[in-house]
Amino acid sequence: MIKRIIEFSARNRALVLVIVAVSVMGAFQAMKRVPLDAIPDLSDTQVIIYSKWDRSPSTIEDQVTYPIITALLGAPRVKDIRSFSDFGFSYVYVIFEDGTDIYWARSRVLEYLNKILPSLPEGVKTELGPDATGVGWVYQYALVDKSGKHNLQELRSYQDWTLRYQLQSVDGVAEIASIGGFQKEYDVSVDPLKLSLRGLSILDVADGVRQANMESGGRLLEISGAEYMVRLRGYVSSTADIENAVLNPTGKDKIRIGDVATVSAGPQIRRGLSDLDGAGDAVGGIVVVRSGRMR
Repeated sequence: MIKRIIEFSARNRALVLVIVAVSVMGAFQAMKRVPLDAIPDLSDTQVIIYSKWDRSPSTIEDQVTYPIITALLGAPRVKDIRSFSDFGFSYVYVIFEDGTDIYWARSRVLEYLNKILPSLPEGVKTELGPDATGVGWVYQYALVDKSGKHNLQELRSYQDWTLRYQLQSVDGVAEIASIGGFQKEYDVSVDPLKLSLRGLSILDVADGVRQANMESGGRLLEISGAEYMVRLRGYVSSTADIENAVLNPTGKDKIRIGDVATVSAGPQIRRGLSDLDGAGDAVGGIVVVRSGRMR
């Protein structure tokens, strides 16, 4: 067979040259068009379910993680389900069979998840993870203020409320994960003695803080042929707004939160930190691209 091919090639040199030239041109075009990944995505098709609830790991495992897992056992093309429960949060990893479309898998998970959500405890917040894969972590950056005018809390606020949304609007980006720094929060330190003397409970303070950070609408009023919108603006913008919130609006003597508690602005408790080149704490972000957009 090899002898005949060599003999045919020797007698038809022009035809062989034409075939080789066409093959080279086709290979060149294919090399330019075929997408190649520096790191091939060999990960399974999986959907991550994240649940947040401020309870102990055992409570979350029994009342959140286990019901979600049992609800997803009958989902089509599911190969395996894994879970992880910790204090305050739960992760459920739903792994599908090879070749399953990621968006088809996400829609099936969401469909089965809607059946179990009404039976979960009150206060549980559940959401799907980004439509990305294990190799979607493509870029990481840090915010550095060499002038020293901004602290870690200000840099983290800029990352969470400004830069993050600008980067997330880029085509192909699935998520921007913020790391490091301090997240700003308002701390209300209640004095138990003052609270007891006024006949109030800690639940009254919590409800007062919640009611102080609300905005509601009224109705339209027509005056002299013009319509005016009546609304109540009540979003908290400083510690004074919380201190002046009334705990007993129907009582004769108004009791404010500032009368029974001390309000201050401070950072949330950190459960981790990031470091830049060994120089100390840093604020940054991780860019995660959408599945199929690595090319």
